[in-house]
Amino acid sequence: MRQRSPVKPLTAVAALLCCLAPAHADDGISTDRPDFVESSQVVGKGRFQLETGLARERSDDGSGTRLRLDSTPTLLRLGVSDTLELRIETDGRLRARSDGAARERGYADTSLGIKWHMQDGDAASQRPAVAWLLHVDVDTGSAAFRGKGLRPSLRAVGEWELGDALSLGVMGGVAVDRQQGGGRYATGILAATVGRSWTDRFRSFVELAGRQLASSRHGGSVVSFDVGSAYLLSPAVQVDAVVSRGITHTSPDWEFGAGLSIKF
Repeated sequence: MRQRSPVKPLTAVAALLCCLAPAHADDGISTDRPDFVESSQVVGKGRFQLETGLARERSDDGSGTRLRLDSTPTLLRLGVSDTLELRIETDGRLRARSDGAARERGYADTSLGIKWHMQDGDAASQRPAVAWLLHVDVDTGSAAFRGKGLRPSLRAVGEWELGDALSLGVMGGVAVDRQQGGGRYATGILAATVGRSWTDRFRSFVELAGRQLASSRHGGSVVSFDVGSAYLLSPAVQVDAVVSRGITHTSPDWEFGAGLSIKF
């Protein structure tokens, strides 16, 4: 029996992705991945956007035991107006394992949120584009990965166009979590990213991300240095990749990710 060449199916898949979600010329995709700093943009009234991917964390617990965590981070964005969107976010399916016998599989908690695009940026006056994000993490995950109760967070994002195809994004915020004994505590969020658009389709970035700024009794600070890039297959379809290096002892040593985003 004649074997079918894999080239044609792969070509068909690529063509489908490029045509699946046609966007208007002035309404291309703007994603919140792969960097940690969120975009200040919303998807627009009546538009829907899927951002998903695969990620792997690698760590050493200090005693020589290697730890691995695989996840499928996914964000769904629905535009209810030209300045407001609804959001559902999760790390999806999780698989944790170590060099020993310990293995856990299950699902992550779900986060429900809104993003409000407060103002457009203006490069001439160096006015930043600004957005606010309010999220609540809900304890919907599997027992091994479930948080405790509702955990709200509030973040603000500012983006500046610097000229020469460079941009700066800064995000700060606060999150509230629960202790095992039932009390609450607050952690900080602070990150900055510098991006460059090399062509109309290809961009890259470097980033310093304080994902969690907390005392040691509340889990310590999780800070990473990130490098990544994104490429537009079409105005409505993006692929991306990112590598993160933890720079505090409570951060994962390494994290690798790749993703796909589609705007409908």
